[in-house]
Amino acid sequence: MVPCLVFEDEHLLVVNKPAGLNTHAPGPFAGEGLYDWLRHREPRWGRLAIIQRLDKETSGLIVFAKTALANRSLTEQFAQRRVRKTYLLLTDRPGPAKELVVKSTLVRAGERYLSRPLHAGGEEAETRFRRIESRAGVSPDPCGMVSPIPGRPDACPTLIEARPFTGRTHQIRVHAAQAGFPILGDTLYGGTPAPRVCLHASEITLAHPASAKAMTWTAPADFEGDARQCLRQALLDPALTDAWRLVHGASDGWPGWYVDRLQDCLLSQSARELSAGQAEALGQMARASSACGAYHQILTRQLRRTGAAEASPQLVLGEAAAERFVVRENGMQFALSMAEGYSVGLFLDQRDNRRRLLTGHIAADFSLVQTEDGGQAGSFRLLNLFAYTCAFSVCAARGGARTTSVDLSRKYLEWGKTNFRLNQLDPDAHGFVYGDAFDWLRRLAKRELQFEVILLDPPTFSQSKVSGAFRAEKDYGKLVAAALPLLTPGGVLFASTNAAEWTPEAFVETVMAAIARVGRKVVQKHYAPQPPDFPISRAEPGYLKTLWLRVG
Repeated sequence: MVPCLVFEDEHLLVVNKPAGLNTHAPGPFAGEGLYDWLRHREPRWGRLAIIQRLDKETSGLIVFAKTALANRSLTEQFAQRRVRKTYLLLTDRPGPAKELVVKSTLVRAGERYLSRPLHAGGEEAETRFRRIESRAGVSPDPCGMVSPIPGRPDACPTLIEARPFTGRTHQIRVHAAQAGFPILGDTLYGGTPAPRVCLHASEITLAHPASAKAMTWTAPADFEGDARQCLRQALLDPALTDAWRLVHGASDGWPGWYVDRLQDCLLSQSARELSAGQAEALGQMARASSACGAYHQILTRQLRRTGAAEASPQLVLGEAAAERFVVRENGMQFALSMAEGYSVGLFLDQRDNRRRLLTGHIAADFSLVQTEDGGQAGSFRLLNLFAYTCAFSVCAARGGARTTSVDLSRKYLEWGKTNFRLNQLDPDAHGFVYGDAFDWLRRLAKRELQFEVILLDPPTFSQSKVSGAFRAEKDYGKLVAAALPLLTPGGVLFASTNAAEWTPEAFVETVMAAIARVGRKVVQKHYAPQPPDFPISRAEPGYLKTLWLRVG
């Protein structure tokens, strides 16, 4: 269950979108929007259609069509203005004394929209505002979570209801500013700075596409909650997953600082010791998440000169975690350790890719392994190179694969076997191969072994006595070419890299060119960015790049 899901039937999907998430991806290599994330998540959502949109920083109800009938019906209802929408907004200005109607034409000017008097040929935009009375220091009932304005403890925010009778881009935001009460946090239109834009789509009423019955959905606003954590809570089910990123650098307002939740402890990472502000924030996060303890790890590029004890995270708050503790992810279990060096045993940014292996569903109309008639296959063979603690293999095995995991560390392969056992999977039914990936690709090719799925997720840099130095940007094409002889016709190649300085365009070009050079053809492709709890922004560009390719 996706926590933000409000309603679903054969025709409709209604979701409570968190602030900070686009309705759809703004570009081919940007982070997924809500629509993209949903459409590629479940086979039954593969035909989702966007009928309405909410701005990235606006939260609240959004309706998607699942069928052609729903698409036609909802499109007609919105066009004929038969859908009733209600928003709530906060402002630090007095607002209207009573109901106020604003009508104008909106004209785009760069990133902003300007309100102009109605004129012939211009599209009308109409919004009705109604002030909801509130007393100083008391939260009004429709919102329930109105706090004093940051930095202005004596100010009392005003809660206003907005009903747009048209659906123009930025309409409520522009009209509120025009009327003299810009939305709190909406600095683009003159609002006082705040942690988020305090605008929420709280209610929507429409006729069901099949029955024509009027249906209304509501979602309470939460303007007081931390929008960054509300986004995580909307997308991650804590009953299935208790390991995710809480703070992702500049995208979450903390440049150079990253914090993960790992079951009941926190892991902080940065290039230096914690600042006073970071230490205070870490303590607040620990209390809010009921964490038993918090660790800090200094990020360094000099791993080969750093011992395991020095590279390991150091306890800075509360109680130490057990030497080995277990986290949940999509219902699976994985063993982690804070005492094994630089890596704790699981890369959280690959969560959605592990789910794809677990479910056998890559994206809309893209199954992991298909039969000749296009159905989903049962058992299949999977080769996992640079396997680390074999988390990919564990998920694939649960999904029906016979896995072979290759890694340059015996310790990590043994760790991988532990992960198999944690999930009631017999490691003896799977292969664990110690050694150099390139060397084993040559050996397996000589044996004429074939795999329906091959996973390539190499480190950005590694050193092997057999193959020498591997640098992702320089050698990834060679890796792809070496793996392809082992991939069955119609098999799936997973190619991923966390090389931050390598652009997505260049990475995709390298992989596609390597496939073309050996005479193979890509017949299906899906590009997957990092998950939403690792938000991509201008201040914090994406680093994780993944291609799922069916190769003929």
